[in-house]
Amino acid sequence: MPTVDDRPRCPWVDLSKPDYVAYHDQEWGVPVHDDRKQFEFLTLEAAQAGLSWYTVLRKRAHYRRVFADFDPEQVARFNAEDEARLLADPGIIRNKLKVRAAINNAARFLEIQAEFGSFDRYIWGFVANAPTLPPPKTLADYRATSPESDALSKDLKRRGFKFVGSTIVYAHMQAAGLVNDHSADCFRRQET
Repeated sequence: MPTVDDRPRCPWVDLSKPDYVAYHDQEWGVPVHDDRKQFEFLTLEAAQAGLSWYTVLRKRAHYRRVFADFDPEQVARFNAEDEARLLADPGIIRNKLKVRAAINNAARFLEIQAEFGSFDRYIWGFVANAPTLPPPKTLADYRATSPESDALSKDLKRRGFKFVGSTIVYAHMQAAGLVNDHSADCFRRQET
C-alpha cells in the first residue's frame, strides 16, 4: 500500500486511513468498462446504503469471497441456503434486504447483458459514453444525485433492480468513473 504523500486529493479522503487513500488514488473515478467490476460496485454501493463507504471498503475482500468474486451468473443462482449462509456471515453487511437485493440484481444484470450485449454498453449510454460533470471544489460542492443518476435509477427500478435509488446510483457512477468527481485541485482529476 502506498504511503500518503503531499499531493492534493479530494477533501473527503481521510489521510489517516492508508487503504482509503489507496482506494481514492488507484480506483475511485477510474472509468470501468468491465461488467464484473460494474456488478461489484453496484452490489457494494447498495450494501453501503445508510453506512459509510469505508465500512464497506474494509469488507470488500470478504464480499468478493462470499459473492463468487462478483460473478453475476453465479450470484443469480444463489438459493435460500446461500442467503442463509450470507446472513450468518459477520464479514459482510448482514441485512436481509441488501443480501436479497444482491441476488435479485444479479439476475436483472444478466437480463441487461442479454439485451444490450454488455452491462457496460447499457450503463455508459446514460452519460453519452464519456464521464460527466464539472469538478467539485469543496465538500459542499459534491452532489448526491444528478439528472443522469435519476434517469439510470428510474430505469434500473423499472427493470426490477433493488437498492438503486438515485443517491446509490450516483455513488456507483462516481466509483465507476461515469462522472469525474475528483476535486478541481486533486492530482487524480486529470489522470482519470
